[in-house]
Amino acid sequence: MIKQLHGNSELLHYIVNSGFVPGARLPSLNELSDELGVSIGKLREQLEGARVLGLVAARPRRGIECNSYSFTPAARASLMFGLATNERLFREFSELRNGIESAFWQPAVLALTAADKQDLKQYVSLAWHKLQQSRIQIPHQEHRAFHLTIFRRLDNLFATGLLEAYWDAYEAVELNLYADYDYLTEVWSYHERIAGAIEKGLVDEARALNEEHLLLLRIRGVSRNNLPQDSEAELTTNVRSKA
Repeated sequence: MIKQLHGNSELLHYIVNSGFVPGARLPSLNELSDELGVSIGKLREQLEGARVLGLVAARPRRGIECNSYSFTPAARASLMFGLATNERLFREFSELRNGIESAFWQPAVLALTAADKQDLKQYVSLAWHKLQQSRIQIPHQEHRAFHLTIFRRLDNLFATGLLEAYWDAYEAVELNLYADYDYLTEVWSYHERIAGAIEKGLVDEARALNEEHLLLLRIRGVSRNNLPQDSEAELTTNVRSKA
């Protein structure tokens, strides 16, 4: 049994020692205070910490419920704080994300179902539809969904947690808002070829295409110099508001 839990939180120890399962409802704070001998004020602080980590959810009329474990909330919270102090840290996290995708590519792709592969093709179609409108739309949601779908069957909560946090960071530094048409068409040309290779079972070819296309973001960069001038003053503020 791990003894040290989030600053020796009595609440987290209680959850672990009681064997609560996802969806289980915890006693009220008043009941927990009596049982654990901890003040309600301290329990509120511990509850907020557990909520930020995604371990519990507190809802009106439903009380406190245990969540399934996910690494994403903890990774996201730490990452957003880092970006709020220096949004250029995104480049370092982006390099980590690229390494994760490459390292886990084969088991992730091999685990995909026929329906998953169809989803990849659907995201490509939706993206091209947006890009071919008279008023072009940036297919960010399709971009995020495309990559996360490739890893949706990966049996590694920490890898998938970091990949999910990456896309939150991508939005925080506003790369989902600013892109030129040539960049977008090149990205989705790669996505189309990746989806085709995955559908044909060409795992290594798909990985090579993915690694080529990951270089596009590095070339594009994430500095303020790549953003419209009127967005520069807002960038750090926007990142901090999401921390």
